[in-house]
Amino acid sequence: MGISEVTIPEHDLDPARIPTHVAIIMDGNGRWARAHGHDRSFGHAQGYHTLKEIVFAADALGIKCLTVYGFSSENWRRPQEEVGGLMGLMAYAMQAEIDELVERGIRVRVSGRLDALPKDLQQVFADAMRRTDSFTRITFNLAINYGGRAEVVDAVKQVAARVKSGELNIEDIDEQQISDCMYNPGMPDPDLLIRTAGEMRLSNFLLWETAYSEIYVTQVCWPDFRTDQLILAIQDYQKRVRRFGAVVE
Repeated sequence: MGISEVTIPEHDLDPARIPTHVAIIMDGNGRWARAHGHDRSFGHAQGYHTLKEIVFAADALGIKCLTVYGFSSENWRRPQEEVGGLMGLMAYAMQAEIDELVERGIRVRVSGRLDALPKDLQQVFADAMRRTDSFTRITFNLAINYGGRAEVVDAVKQVAARVKSGELNIEDIDEQQISDCMYNPGMPDPDLLIRTAGEMRLSNFLLWETAYSEIYVTQVCWPDFRTDQLILAIQDYQKRVRRFGAVVE
């Protein structure tokens, strides 16, 4: 299979200020589908095609990490038919795209409580991570059965286990110790968090890691989010002064 062409629109981005890590809450598939006279599954399918474009565009723009909210721990509350359709779509999409991801040298990570997923989907994800583990271009991180609070709980349990075993003293617990026990300890925190479809909330996404992320919200629903929308978000990011709690003159 050949590599799909990636077309990046003309832009005035400063290559020295491209965010290292971009995180995206991909919202609005259902609303987009209803607006176009279709059911939610059609919106999710279109969202998959959008995601493929954005992963390749992020790589072309020089972004080193892209984390997307694929399925939250709260999404299990949705109708069983929709959940089953999403699980099937994720398995199909990863199997359909893995050869091109390998050909491009894109590293795949999947973050969350993966043991609750269907066994066949667990295997598809495990295979993708194994085949791409050594790659050093962009890391494409899918948050699946993910919850920000659950991630913190899992990290604290690891820290507690180290204390119980005598490996770690309570007095030595600090932010770095907790960060080292998160799902992706080697991944930098997101510089830019993008949310589509206009909602103004984090929805339990990367609560620890986004402490100082710049947030960009667009009214565009995820299926309509294209490379030019990603560029607009980065342009907005590059206009900001990141203070990290300090005063910058």
